[in-house]
Amino acid sequence: MRKRLLGLASLTAAVLALPVVFAGVAWGHGYTTTPVSRAYNCKTGAAKNCGQVQYEPQSVEGPKGFPSRGPADGKICSAGLGQFGQLNDQRNGAWPASKLTSGADYTFKWTLTAAHATTNFRYFVTRDGWNPNAPLTRAQLDPQPFLTVPFGGKRPPNAVSHSGKLPSGKSGRHMILSVWDIADTGNAFYQCADVTF
Repeated sequence: MRKRLLGLASLTAAVLALPVVFAGVAWGHGYTTTPVSRAYNCKTGAAKNCGQVQYEPQSVEGPKGFPSRGPADGKICSAGLGQFGQLNDQRNGAWPASKLTSGADYTFKWTLTAAHATTNFRYFVTRDGWNPNAPLTRAQLDPQPFLTVPFGGKRPPNAVSHSGKLPSGKSGRHMILSVWDIADTGNAFYQCADVTF
């Protein structure tokens, strides 16, 4: 009887501890479809040999606070998660690239498999002269986002679209890093999209 009560007490304590264990996890998930992200290219089969991300492109989640915090340089596209490490490999330029026009109006689109309270969506682009054969680092990105869409803690719809201007003066192959900052956790979602201006 005493063993049974101790077992029941242990189980109760474990269940009560669950909210503490999961307190910092964002239950919202999402990926960019326009421009097409590497994760989405893996999901659709447009990119091969992607590993686990082909089954969960919405789960590329890491610490927020980019660029001062967040995933380490060289691991930005995977949000620092080892199971999504294939996203950091530049593949000698073999990732499919979306064709964009520098300085044009553009509609960015996300698919959210579960919406979450949102601080903002931010978009960064690689600098002119960046090295497209090396994993993405902060030094390869323009330091400020070219577009920030504030959400003020609201929960977005599952299909998110917002318009803005693409950066001017860009040509050739670049990468757009999209960051979805979650309002009530310490995390953000990271999506890398290969583009050609």
